[in-house]
Amino acid sequence: MKTKFIFVTGGVLSSLGKGLAASSIGALLIARGLKVTIQKLDPYINVDPGTMNPFQHGEVYVTDDGAETDLDLGHYERYLGVSLSQNNNFTSGRIYHSVISKERRGDYLGGTVQVIPHITDEIKRAILGVAADEDVAIIEIGGTVGDIEGQPFLEAIRQMRSDLGKENVLYIHLTLVPYMRAAGELKTKPTQHSVKELRSLGIQPDIIICRSEVDLNRDIKDKIALFCNVDADAVFCAVDVKNIYEVPLNLYSEGVDQKIAILLRLPAKNAELNSWRDLICRMSNPQKTVTIGIVGKYVDLKEAYKSLHEALMHGGVANDAAVELVYVNSETVTPHNVAEKLAGVDGILVPGGFGSRGIEGKIAAIEYARTKGVPFFGICLGMQCAVIEFARHVLGLEGANSEEFDVTTAHPVIYLMKEWFDFRTKKIERREADGDMGGTMRLGAYPCAVKPATKAYAAYGELEISERHRHRYEFNKVYASQFEEAGLSFSGLSPDGELVEIVELKDHPWFLGCQFHPEFRSNPMRPHPLFREFIKAAVARREAGKGAPASGKCPPCPAAKA
Repeated sequence: MKTKFIFVTGGVLSSLGKGLAASSIGALLIARGLKVTIQKLDPYINVDPGTMNPFQHGEVYVTDDGAETDLDLGHYERYLGVSLSQNNNFTSGRIYHSVISKERRGDYLGGTVQVIPHITDEIKRAILGVAADEDVAIIEIGGTVGDIEGQPFLEAIRQMRSDLGKENVLYIHLTLVPYMRAAGELKTKPTQHSVKELRSLGIQPDIIICRSEVDLNRDIKDKIALFCNVDADAVFCAVDVKNIYEVPLNLYSEGVDQKIAILLRLPAKNAELNSWRDLICRMSNPQKTVTIGIVGKYVDLKEAYKSLHEALMHGGVANDAAVELVYVNSETVTPHNVAEKLAGVDGILVPGGFGSRGIEGKIAAIEYARTKGVPFFGICLGMQCAVIEFARHVLGLEGANSEEFDVTTAHPVIYLMKEWFDFRTKKIERREADGDMGGTMRLGAYPCAVKPATKAYAAYGELEISERHRHRYEFNKVYASQFEEAGLSFSGLSPDGELVEIVELKDHPWFLGCQFHPEFRSNPMRPHPLFREFIKAAVARREAGKGAPASGKCPPCPAAKA
């Protein structure tokens, strides 16, 4: 079967949930037995989001091949259960960079380089390049219709219907139908104007998905169909949900996948969604509750920790537990108030990040977890802070620090490693101080050898694993023997033993730090082993008398029988 393309655009305003809608559609098509890939096209000029402030852009998601991408790729991987690459995320900056590089090489034979056809052709190459032998390719266009920087992308996907044929291209437009609570009315005018703008660019949507806080009745759907020139059965409602994993089931109940199958002439087959129903049942009927304190500096913007938040929820599912998150701003934590700030939590997690802001608060939280027996999980910078805390307060190395925060420290237990052996490329990799902020990190999936009879091995059950990285600084092995003698063991190392990947405390209920980002590998159907075990330890702490007891077995769930 020739690859079919579904283009997802958005209107009225941003943050409508195009990524979730695209991911959910992909999940439904996979449930119908189809091979699906998915791609995000971002109109911003940055080459990638790697150097963008999390307060502006949210989380930077990292793929196996080391691409720094939009956070929507995290949704894609979690919903579709696939591993994506740099080909699944293109920005305007990357497209323009490619075209300009070709022009400098003379690839255009001295011709005038223009948005049409050169930029649009480059966009189409990026789209076609991700399809391979897939049955369906879902392409999400970032931003909203009307954004000036997004026009080349919209023009490119307009051309693709002519290039590939109407039976192989489908346009889905996600829009907002606001509910005016004071008047008790749903308003369709924003949707009408959004579709009018899209049509002015030459794209007639085939399907309209309407975000709303209340259900749309048949009259409202018919009105939208009439004014937007779509089939009456091609207007669907995506009502707000508390749990984002309900979206595939909601779109299925609306009949979205069935309409897509008809328009694209896909094989007639019902979607097998029992795993999704079971997931929602387990998440809706937890046997117990645990509270996890996340100590970081981006706590005012939860999007900065999107994958982390989801991985913790997945760990809860694996333990039939509801996970309540308490975000603690590390800049406000001191050794004097740490007990008050973290009172009542069953586990403490210190996530990754960059820069010195809030570091001392993180270290105070880690010391509290270590000395009070609270389950602790440190990720990337969180692991490095755990090493610094141990060096200062157990080894007595006064002023121990990371070179990232203090280049003059007498004890650089975390330092900037200049070179290492890359087991992926079988070459020596070197960091060069050339000012390229995006080119000085260890990025993507790297192998790790796990030591037996450790907490790490108990979680993974494997001696060799692969995890995704995004960092510049490493543990300084000059201090390794001192740490091990004092009780901090290195339970995960690079295959050559040179890079420390996992540290843990032997005499502690559960205290583990990892240099990689395990949240990027977690999936609601396959929770990451480290998050599973971390939540398990937090549950054990609460059930030992630190919190509320378990509430019993999961009652029969109607969704599981539907």
